[in-house]
Amino acid sequence: MRYIIIGAGAIGGTIGARLFESGHKVVLAARGPHYAALRDGGLRFATPAGTGTLPVPVVSEPGELSLRTGDVLILGVKTQDSAAALDAWAWRPVTRGSVAAESLPVFCAQNGVASERLALRRFRQVYGVCVWLHATHLEPGAIEAQGAPLSGLLPVGRYPAGADETARQVAADLTHSAFGREPVAVQLRRRRAARHHLVRHPRPQQRVHLGVQDGSAAGAAELARRARAEGAAGAHRSRHRLRERRRASRPPQ
Repeated sequence: MRYIIIGAGAIGGTIGARLFESGHKVVLAARGPHYAALRDGGLRFATPAGTGTLPVPVVSEPGELSLRTGDVLILGVKTQDSAAALDAWAWRPVTRGSVAAESLPVFCAQNGVASERLALRRFRQVYGVCVWLHATHLEPGAIEAQGAPLSGLLPVGRYPAGADETARQVAADLTHSAFGREPVAVQLRRRRAARHHLVRHPRPQQRVHLGVQDGSAAGAAELARRARAEGAAGAHRSRHRLRERRRASRPPQ
């Protein structure tokens, strides 16, 4: 697999950097000063373990890259930029006479819950990524990922639901690239909604931080368990409040 990271900001840049460090083929897609800095000096990638420069290939637009069978597109742009990015990549030709919309999978690695629906209007194979990742992109050519020893948790799954070999392969590649081991999320849409609620409405006494203090696999597993439990509880509270509002809005009999 070759990973095409569309939007090499904090999320996309961290995913691309970790995959590249693990020996996977990666191409970053960026714009403006960020593209120029990546092209001229590589990606400066900082983690608690240190800072290094990665010579990741980069393009500024889809026409600079020849897509081929086996490529995986990872969408990392802001949600408001998703439609334009998807339009730009969907109809690019792929080897063997196809186009990206027909033959390549796109993984939406973004905060928010709207981009998968936008992708489904253009791509046949759409996957979601539930992003638990603390990183920043404050200057061109540089990404800082604060999680250690793992950079985050990235459960993936077919959207709106399901699992297949592509999802399992991408999940395995992420696990071997400094992201926590997570099973493929069969109910991905539900998982994303729960995560979105937790980020927007965390209970102060149960805020979850991605840094695993003891650095162990057991610590990472406990972190994942707490995040899933709080997300599920938050989604349940949201459904309860929605039912109450609907009851209150009904006209009297």
